[in-house]
Amino acid sequence: MTLQLPACCRSAIARLRRAALREGIAGVEREPEVRQNAADHGRILDGRQQDHPLATPRASEHHSADLTTEALRRLGPWLRGRNGTNASLSFASGRPHDRAVNGIRGRAATTPVQHRRHRCYSSAITLLAVQNVTKAYGAAPLFAELSLALAAGDRIGLVGPNGAGKTTLLRILAGVEAPDSGVRTLRRRTRVGYVPQEPAFPADASVEAVLTAAVTDEDVANPTERALRVAKALSRADFRDATARVGALSGGGVKRLALARELARAPDVLLLDEPTNHLDVEGIIWLEALLRAEPLAYLVVSHDRWFLERVADRMIEINRAYPSGLFETVGPYSEFLARRDEALREHAAYQETLANRVRREIEWLRRGPKARTTKQQARVGTASRLIEELAAATERGTERRVAIDFTASGRRTQRLVVATALGKALGGRTIVDGIDLVLSPGMRLGLLGPNGSGKTTLLRLLAGALAPDRGTVQHADGLRVAHFDQHRAGLDPTVPLRRALAPDGDTVVYLGRALHVAAWAKRFLFQPERLGTPVGQLSGGERARVHLARLILHPADLLLLDEPTNDLDIPTLEILEESLEEFPGAVVLVTHDRFLLERVATELLALDGRGGVERFADLAQWEDAHRAPSPATRADSGAPEAAARVVVGPKRLGYRERQEWESMEERILAAESAFAECQAALTDPAVAADSAEVARRYAAAEAARHSVEALYSRWAELDGKQH
Repeated sequence: MTLQLPACCRSAIARLRRAALREGIAGVEREPEVRQNAADHGRILDGRQQDHPLATPRASEHHSADLTTEALRRLGPWLRGRNGTNASLSFASGRPHDRAVNGIRGRAATTPVQHRRHRCYSSAITLLAVQNVTKAYGAAPLFAELSLALAAGDRIGLVGPNGAGKTTLLRILAGVEAPDSGVRTLRRRTRVGYVPQEPAFPADASVEAVLTAAVTDEDVANPTERALRVAKALSRADFRDATARVGALSGGGVKRLALARELARAPDVLLLDEPTNHLDVEGIIWLEALLRAEPLAYLVVSHDRWFLERVADRMIEINRAYPSGLFETVGPYSEFLARRDEALREHAAYQETLANRVRREIEWLRRGPKARTTKQQARVGTASRLIEELAAATERGTERRVAIDFTASGRRTQRLVVATALGKALGGRTIVDGIDLVLSPGMRLGLLGPNGSGKTTLLRLLAGALAPDRGTVQHADGLRVAHFDQHRAGLDPTVPLRRALAPDGDTVVYLGRALHVAAWAKRFLFQPERLGTPVGQLSGGERARVHLARLILHPADLLLLDEPTNDLDIPTLEILEESLEEFPGAVVLVTHDRFLLERVATELLALDGRGGVERFADLAQWEDAHRAPSPATRADSGAPEAAARVVVGPKRLGYRERQEWESMEERILAAESAFAECQAALTDPAVAADSAEVARRYAAAEAARHSVEALYSRWAELDGKQH
């Protein structure tokens, strides 16, 4: 039996009934709960939290609500609008991250800034915090004496260079790993969800079984609520086949399953470690919309600057360059860049002043004062303290950056690669069909498309590593091609770092000059003592730097880059962008990093996975043509070229959702009846004097009310899919 009222009436009725449910037990005495909350969270007077032991001051609390509006007003003359006009944004330092503000804020400005939600953090209740935590692996600490708090409603982006300890800090916050010292504090009854970089599931388990186990682990006793949570998680993650095996999912499918598992647990705080890894651009857009719609607090570690701009309204950088180890701003990523630039300039000015004072004190010490008086002794002590302070500030301010410089062969040929009527099918499915393409020096082509649409296959066809079924690929005589493989297939995990960087000895030849392997390693932020480390023990970002070091040794006319940004930190990404912009040859780039595409690509080619291609001038044009609220419907198979297609237009109910929809009215009526019985039992005068029985009946009424509200929410969600 289905509900026959018009959609507008059903939505209005649902809202009214939910409001009535919330008021249904409003008269029940709640003093014990209020007292408990007061004990948990400090004194609460006049709606403001005071004397909370976890409260951490923030420098910009008093103007957080107006920060983004003010930033837009101040940066407006330099922003890139929808009309495609360009202008450069520059600050006094001229650093690469200054220019990054232009691209990010230009695209973000297409969303009305008034829709961004801001809060006064000083009055929010702290849910999760770490105080004075220290963690070290070996002799060198990752970080020391760090303190960080997440309040209700916080949307935090965490950035920092590779090796700064972002993942470790996230694991400590999640309770997965213990700090060497310091305290982790979690508010009572707060649920924490954690999505690691590389989630792992039993390969033979089904998607539905993974989600059911997650809900069961949360001790959800009500079977109706359990089923609703699983169904809602499947729908939000766009899993059409709940019986699909985990081992058959693509990397993006596994990531979406990890997100769905944590959301099914209904966390109050969600910790995400590189959630955009393995997701295609459509999947990242889906994740942005999902996070913006969630009422929970979250902290996300990501190097995707476009993603951070859209999902974070508070930014934290973990870096030893800062005295406290952290730098924090309120506002999106673009505002963080501007504020950090100001802070770095202030630090440089302070360091210069300190250096002048130290210079004067050293001159005084060289004159050989006898230091017999108390004043002279104090000055000697002050000089010693200033020298130590300057040394510490200088060490913190020394920024280590990767040196990436792709070298070209100097070829003057104007047609490097010519592809004519190119066609290729794999596994009986057409990947590309009838592509005509000419690559010339200075052209930087970005490839877009869902996972499995054939982007890597097209790179291999252009490189000559794969023969086309139809058409031709012609290379200029003596064409030199450099290919960056996303799987780092050329790296042997058993080989020491020394051999990976210099395969033929202890020297490499770069730009006609011989360099010792230790000096070459330092260009990519590897210290000499690590040259004996096996490649398999390096982090993902470090292996990416090794691959880049090997790639740029050889002059090339054509660069084919397949997901070069995976695992790279933001400073390295900025250097990579500059090098690609200055490369005089041709570049074909596959990446999910939209900021890199926006800055580097001169033309975009979008593949649909069925042989069709479409050309776009820039990312804004592609986004206008491919607006979709959820990720693509994909055949999540283990094959690298699994079928994929973006679903544009209204979604329809699947078979399981249709069954759920048809039984929804009966389930709602049953749940409302159970709630009415619980209300009647709660107001029974016979148990008014029995506080334990009143508490038990109150808990039962609350559980019944939550079940009814969950059913109405699910009803509205299914109804929205049909209208």
